[in-house]
Amino acid sequence: MRTKPAKTRKDYDAALALVSKHVLKDGRTFGSLSVSSITPGAVDRLHDKLKAKPGGGERGRTAAGALRICRRAWNVAWRINRDEVPSTNPFAKMDLSHKAKPTRPVTHAELLRFVTAADAGGEQSIGTAAMIAFYWLQRETDIISRLSWTHYRPLDAPDVVRIVHHKTHELVDLPLVDDDGTQLWRELTARLDRALKTGTLIVTRDKPDRRRKVHLPWREDYFRNRVAAIREAADIDAEVKFMGLRHGGLQQYFPKGTDLSAHSDAPLTTSQASSTSALA
Repeated sequence: MRTKPAKTRKDYDAALALVSKHVLKDGRTFGSLSVSSITPGAVDRLHDKLKAKPGGGERGRTAAGALRICRRAWNVAWRINRDEVPSTNPFAKMDLSHKAKPTRPVTHAELLRFVTAADAGGEQSIGTAAMIAFYWLQRETDIISRLSWTHYRPLDAPDVVRIVHHKTHELVDLPLVDDDGTQLWRELTARLDRALKTGTLIVTRDKPDRRRKVHLPWREDYFRNRVAAIREAADIDAEVKFMGLRHGGLQQYFPKGTDLSAHSDAPLTTSQASSTSALA
């Protein structure tokens, strides 16, 4: 596992911690059990317990992912230390299939409520990120780690924004002005034009780091934590995720009945931008 990227190792550590810190009925943690005492039945019961969130609801995908990592970790441990680790992997042959729930698209009205709540809480950067996701169909990772000020109104093309193609990582020019001279994305472009540039990225944390005295990029986990808090302040359903902003934008741009999967990474055309520019 040492060859895995840092984010993957972090995810593995979190998954193993979720399993090892699970408290059993007798007060012991699952991680305190000897490997010889872990049976397939015990793992099945663990799976059932992990699927339930402590505060209510389910986390089936998280539970299944954690046990898949345990299955791999057991195999690795057995290859390294066959004298102490049983060859029969109790995490093997489990039904860890999980059907993900469809992403609930965010409506334009919800977007406006979210941005208002973000601004009121002094987290304008997250409001800006939400607008970029909805209007320009950008993914979270591209917004908080790739989209820079050099992409917005570049010197060689001041009437475009160069958005990031998720799969190819190529830059695609998105017009900010329609063919007839009409300004597109007026609310978003006005917001960006008056924004204080606090770093190379368009979206950075709103307050400077107390120690470094600079505005740091958002970490994915902290960004999502703040998105959840703003979502609650805006009285938007807890099932709504940040990716729902992009899905909401897709529904806005493409008519009902369109196969959205065929457009999941397509650049917007000027006509599509113009058709919804009144929203911005």
